[in-house]
Amino acid sequence: MKNMCAVSVAGLMLVAMGLFWASDVGAAEKRMKLSSFDPQVKALLAKMTLEEKIGQMTQPDQESLADASDVENLSLGSLLSGGNSDPKAGNSLEAWTNLYDSYQKRAMKSRLGIPILYGVDGLHGHNNVLGAVIFPHNIGLGCTRNAALVEKISRITALEIRATGIQWTFAPCVAVPQDIRWGRTYEGFSDDPEIVKGLGAAAVRGLQGSDLSSPLAVLACAKHFVADGGTTYGTGTSPKKLLDQGDVKLDEATLRRIHLPGYPPALAEGVGTVMPSYTSWNGVKTSASKRLMTEILKNELGFEGFLISDYNAIDQIDKNYKKAIAISINAGMDMAMVTKQYRDFIKNLKELVDEGQVPMSRIDDAVTRILRVKFAMGLMDKNRSQLADRSLWSQFGSEAHRQVARQAVRESLVLLKNEKKVLPISKQAARIHVGGKNASNLGNQCGGWTIEWQGKSGEVTTGGTTILKAIEASVSPKTKVTYSLDGTGAEGASLGVLVVGEGPYAEMFGDAADLALDAKDMEAFRNMKKAGIPVVVVVISGRPMILGDVLEQADGVVAAWYPGTEGRGVSDVLFGDYKPTGKLSFNWPKTMEQVADKKGEYQFARGFGLRY
Repeated sequence: MKNMCAVSVAGLMLVAMGLFWASDVGAAEKRMKLSSFDPQVKALLAKMTLEEKIGQMTQPDQESLADASDVENLSLGSLLSGGNSDPKAGNSLEAWTNLYDSYQKRAMKSRLGIPILYGVDGLHGHNNVLGAVIFPHNIGLGCTRNAALVEKISRITALEIRATGIQWTFAPCVAVPQDIRWGRTYEGFSDDPEIVKGLGAAAVRGLQGSDLSSPLAVLACAKHFVADGGTTYGTGTSPKKLLDQGDVKLDEATLRRIHLPGYPPALAEGVGTVMPSYTSWNGVKTSASKRLMTEILKNELGFEGFLISDYNAIDQIDKNYKKAIAISINAGMDMAMVTKQYRDFIKNLKELVDEGQVPMSRIDDAVTRILRVKFAMGLMDKNRSQLADRSLWSQFGSEAHRQVARQAVRESLVLLKNEKKVLPISKQAARIHVGGKNASNLGNQCGGWTIEWQGKSGEVTTGGTTILKAIEASVSPKTKVTYSLDGTGAEGASLGVLVVGEGPYAEMFGDAADLALDAKDMEAFRNMKKAGIPVVVVVISGRPMILGDVLEQADGVVAAWYPGTEGRGVSDVLFGDYKPTGKLSFNWPKTMEQVADKKGEYQFARGFGLRY
């Protein structure tokens, strides 16, 4: 522990100076190949029983464990916390850290003492944990075009994740969403693969650093391989059957041109894991596709890490669970996220090996890949503690981290309209009237994957500043700020700020047939316009919205995406402390018909963004 603490303190000093994991040209070429650990891996593999090997290939959700002792008794290779899989003691930093430590201690009691990898969806910060900094979702970061900032955000996310002991996040998403009706659009940096390439690689650099064995490194996961953003409308799964988990009906050349480019740069940065998509490619589930997982990703692109299935994705391959397992493992899946059915998975896979339906060579390949990553991360170092470094708690949710998030917010904002130079707003205005459902709602402001899987509208007890509070903190002492949810009461104000758009959602629950502003937003806009004052509209959303009359009649319009906890980044731009620099990372359509057919001139083309 003494050596580990010394390394951690040194690491913290470097972080404070802004030097830790600094990018350098050619760093990817210098990075140690995972296969360089094969001599150690082979020695360990030779000591393992079949049951222990299959245990390493198995990842249950911690809340679904039938007995916590299964961690050591079954030699489990990994655990995860799904979107709502929290410690029973609550979502505090201490509860998460204790949870991780308790399971890691169990893993170390197994016959071979192989530590577990613990995975979470840290998609825009360590977003399951109270008090974490919540950064803008990827769609906003795409508007910054700032790879150095994305790397810094990912570095901070890694530090906050490691503060709980956890060492693996299922990020970054390098999808290239082609239909904004998809509920995961905001998880993509852009609909342009060129933008995704650079920012995805930067996220991997920030999470993993130049050395996976660093006590501040977090294992990254490029997802969802491949073309999760290219499904055909109407092929999605329940509950809406629109796009999510649907069928990608593309020839291979088109799939490679649009949806593959994010992966080679992530692999060049040494990404240790890749998650195959729930989607199908021309009717074949990706998790069942040897062409995609083995021939292209592993053989052609040279991926040396391991594949982790999506949440119960193997179940979708075939109604016969045992047959589904055989298909997926033989196609190249290395570790199965099986959540509740982990004992059945282990039993069935052992039978499949005994029956000769899954060759032992495939089992050894999968376990080799998993152990490569564990050796590279220093998990097999007997002289190093694998428990959480609680000295990192001092930086968790810190003001320094929040300042980076605030920078990310202001750089992600895109100014769409500015009639008569209504922006920037004067801090000396006599009265500013604020309205709309998203003005004083931190949950809506953060979006999905925030404390809960779907997010939660209303007060989110993770700390942060709403846009209303940010406006109040930005103006002069003489300026009066008033507020109404429905936009009424604006008469006599110098100016109105209306904050509208979407609430939180995640995955298939966000699939939408109509992206127009809802009735309450329109009513609030009409109420504020009746006052005869200039109105600035701020749109909180996970994708471009159909603005209709709002765009035509508002004096100013700002796309703020899901900015996260730091609302002061919005007010920084509204009041001119920083000029807007964001450029759209997606084409912004005029109508829903254009969303469907992609024909005609867009309302705003990708790259659009006004300046003061």
